[in-house]
Amino acid sequence: MMKTLQDTTTLHNGVKMPWFGLGVFKVSEGGEVIDAVRTAIINGYRSIDTAAAYGNEEGVGQGIREGLAEAGITREELFVTSKVWNSDLGYESTLAAYETSLKNLGLDYLDLYLIHWPVEGKYKEAWRALETLYKKDRVKAIGVSNFHIHHLEELLKDAEITPMVDQVEYHPFLTQAELHKFCKAHDIQLEAWSPLMQGKLLDHPVLVEIAAKTEKTVAQVILRWDLQNGVVTIPKSIKEARIIQNSQVFDFELTDEDMERISALNENKRVGPDPDNFNF
Repeated sequence: MMKTLQDTTTLHNGVKMPWFGLGVFKVSEGGEVIDAVRTAIINGYRSIDTAAAYGNEEGVGQGIREGLAEAGITREELFVTSKVWNSDLGYESTLAAYETSLKNLGLDYLDLYLIHWPVEGKYKEAWRALETLYKKDRVKAIGVSNFHIHHLEELLKDAEITPMVDQVEYHPFLTQAELHKFCKAHDIQLEAWSPLMQGKLLDHPVLVEIAAKTEKTVAQVILRWDLQNGVVTIPKSIKEARIIQNSQVFDFELTDEDMERISALNENKRVGPDPDNFNF
């Protein structure tokens, strides 16, 4: 079981990915995202997740440079993820989008590049582009985001390389059990976005009770549940105290009973769009 903020899972191609990272969805470009990223790195985070659609890649890059300098670590010690947006899906356009993201971030490579959404009729060509980037050693790992089982099945019909990661909405109200089972069977690492359901779970009585028992916050309990389920997690925060607090989930374990009680909260309820009904 993971014991520290730097602990990693090994993706099916041998690349090591931190179990825990900082997400920057809806974090404003400029000072806000620079500060959040720098703060995370200084406080031990080794994974940063952004996307072209977030509009903050330049700030993320600046935060990375400042964080690396202050923490005294190298670029190779950090795991950086970005994603290709829907309007850029296609073979040549995805290749171009990758170069644009690198330029915005000020980086020579990404550790993980994802297809952001499974736009029908477009994601297979985008995947072919990701395979090209991977074969040319331009990116360490490739994957998808918001893919249901049927999207993965369709992709795998023609894919030369199985995605290393599927990043999806995942929290106690949306446990994605069947998808998780499918990903395990195909050696695809599941990763959680919106693990705290945008704060909507923080007063749930079951979670409050478990938090009191473990002397942890509800957020810490949920994030620990992610990890013990073998799901990589990337909570978002812009406050230094919360960034630090979120990461303090390696000094306790939830019991099997606690894990089951949390999983039983599932309602298949989303805060984000359903990938099958998203207005692309």
